[in-house]
Amino acid sequence: MSVLAYVLASDDRLSGRILAWRPPRWVRVWMLVATRLGDGWLWLAAAALLVASGNRGALSAAAVSAGLANVLLVCVKGRVRRARPCERGRARHFDVDPLAWFPSDRFSFPSGHALNAFAIGSVVALAFPFAAAPVLALAASVAASRVVLGLHWLSDVIAGAFLGLFIGTCVWLAFLA
Repeated sequence: MSVLAYVLASDDRLSGRILAWRPPRWVRVWMLVATRLGDGWLWLAAAALLVASGNRGALSAAAVSAGLANVLLVCVKGRVRRARPCERGRARHFDVDPLAWFPSDRFSFPSGHALNAFAIGSVVALAFPFAAAPVLALAASVAASRVVLGLHWLSDVIAGAFLGLFIGTCVWLAFLA
């Protein structure tokens, strides 16, 4: 079995288990909140906090990271065109649709929520090391919510998170190191 076939089979097995799982109410609420924060509200709050902190370098790095992340996202999603798991079945305990604002958003790989959460989150974590743990935990929550809600495969989220970390760290090093 090839590596890609193994990853796809693992994604499929995990998705089936998640679709059958009945998470506790607090998990359902947190996953819905985390995914909606990742729709853009979190990025507006991060920008406002960076403006309030007076750290223009971090604000610029976060903006460039987000821009690069989204350019990469559109290019990769348009090429890979992987169907979302919710097209095969819905999580019984959630009624959440993928964002349909952009044509590329109907595809799954990589997760844009995870990509943006880690691209911006890594810049914020590097700018404010005392806040790194909660910032990255919030980014991880946004990413995990996409799998739990059945909107992405695990490999979509892992790829998005690693790409986001890479972009955010590289931009931070280029701007502020």
